[in-house]
Amino acid sequence: MDEHESDAEPNTLEVTRRTVIETGTTALLLSTLPRSALATVPVADNEPRPPVKVDLQINGHLHSLTLDPRTTLLDALREHLALIGSKKGCDHGQCGACTVLIDGRRINSCLTLAVMHDGHSITTIEGLARGDDLHPLQAAFVEHDGFQCGYCTSGQICSAVGMLAESQQGMPSYVTEDLTQPAAELIDVEIRERMSGNICRCAAYPNIVAAIKQAARMPT
Repeated sequence: MDEHESDAEPNTLEVTRRTVIETGTTALLLSTLPRSALATVPVADNEPRPPVKVDLQINGHLHSLTLDPRTTLLDALREHLALIGSKKGCDHGQCGACTVLIDGRRINSCLTLAVMHDGHSITTIEGLARGDDLHPLQAAFVEHDGFQCGYCTSGQICSAVGMLAESQQGMPSYVTEDLTQPAAELIDVEIRERMSGNICRCAAYPNIVAAIKQAARMPT
């Protein structure tokens, strides 16, 4: 072996096919990001954020809260305002137990941040009744035994309120056959499709459908 070769430092970089692919993919992803995203400094998930003030109009009452900006609307309702009617089921927007109404529109409160609804009108299950007078859907659920364990019931009722409003506004569903009509007839298949985002693990679905049909003044 030549003495010059033995003294040389092994500084040769080995380039593999995997290295080329990974480097090229990273460069492509970075080139497609908006400039603002590239300028943003990442923050660790466990690093505290400065609290923000939010005014929530809930069931006709104004609540001023100071929250971590990552607080979901569901956690604000349950943990900060003790409105525990909205349930935390899957916490992924799949079961519907946390459904509330935002400006009359049904929404999964576990998937939205409280700060996004500053000044909005929020209705939870606690705000549907008028004193001792139950909302028609609440009364229908009681009459038709539309619940068993009751865990999903508040979300079912709030979702049904929003669903009936959507139907009255003429919004079709996936199973609506005649789109020329101002509003679809709320037959069983329509109700089941429109309420498919709300899971009842006790399988009280026939009674839930019957309750919604009664509240909609449909024959059961």
